[in-house]
Amino acid sequence: MLAVILAVVAFVGWRWWHNHPPYGPEALAIKSSLQFVSHEEAQAALGEKVYAPLSNGRDQLVLGRVSWQTPPQPLDGGYFAIFLIDKRINRKVGSFSASSPRQEAISAGNAGVENKIPERYPWLQGAGDVREGNTWWSYGSRLAVYGGDASPLTFVAPFRYLEGPQRAAARAATAPVAMSDLLLALVYMGSDGQVYWAQRLQG
Repeated sequence: MLAVILAVVAFVGWRWWHNHPPYGPEALAIKSSLQFVSHEEAQAALGEKVYAPLSNGRDQLVLGRVSWQTPPQPLDGGYFAIFLIDKRINRKVGSFSASSPRQEAISAGNAGVENKIPERYPWLQGAGDVREGNTWWSYGSRLAVYGGDASPLTFVAPFRYLEGPQRAAARAATAPVAMSDLLLALVYMGSDGQVYWAQRLQG
């Protein structure tokens, strides 16, 4: 009986340690901003090595900047996930163009483990997949940052203006969008898929 109790205590202790964040968001002194820009302004912000998304007609481009202090500990296989979500439909933006001092340390995409984020943070419902009937779909993208020294990060997200059947069939966020519709958040994910914490940056 004593062995069972000790095993349970050890497991509980390990689980606490395993899911306990090595530091909180306050250690990073995160700064952020969002603004609408033209294609020319987007290209100037991203620099010469990253192409800004094209925009036509009533398309909109959102320029975001996120910066942080060097983390007190290395990410060690974990990463920062940056989400830009249209709160009207709880969907991520469709794509990003992004630049960083460590370009190789950032990428856009999705990860199934991020479905745990809205389970812990309901206000980040849009970070997870979308259920349609009995199937889960992943619409849109987030930015993953695999190096603590990848700050400052600059990104541009396009919101396409669609009409008629195209608009009805759209799965990602579309124009027109207002700044008050947008939610920008940074989530710290551990190397084993732990959701360490989430910080609302804008919206």
